[in-house]
Amino acid sequence: MNSGGEMSSAQLLQQMALLQWLSSQTDEDRSLLTAVTGVQVARELLNRFTGQKQVDAYKTECILSIAEFIRQNPRASQDQINAEVKKRVLVFAARVKALETKPIL
Repeated sequence: MNSGGEMSSAQLLQQMALLQWLSSQTDEDRSLLTAVTGVQVARELLNRFTGQKQVDAYKTECILSIAEFIRQNPRASQDQINAEVKKRVLVFAARVKALETKPIL
């Protein structure tokens, strides 16, 4: 579920397949449920192996923090902005690097 308490599209699809199988108990619906669940598990494993979701979150945080610095410091010189960008990018890079040692499961 997402932070708003709603299911993702993949979760909703899996629940729909489960509901269909529970109501029919047919082999065809069981195969559909198995396939949908398998795709969802594979997608989650790929995300955990690559860490892409977390990298995207760190990237967004980095960009927003730079934008916030510029908003709060409208008279900052180009050198100050460059220094802030460099600092934020180094933090981003360190956070991404730390993902390499994070356990997958």
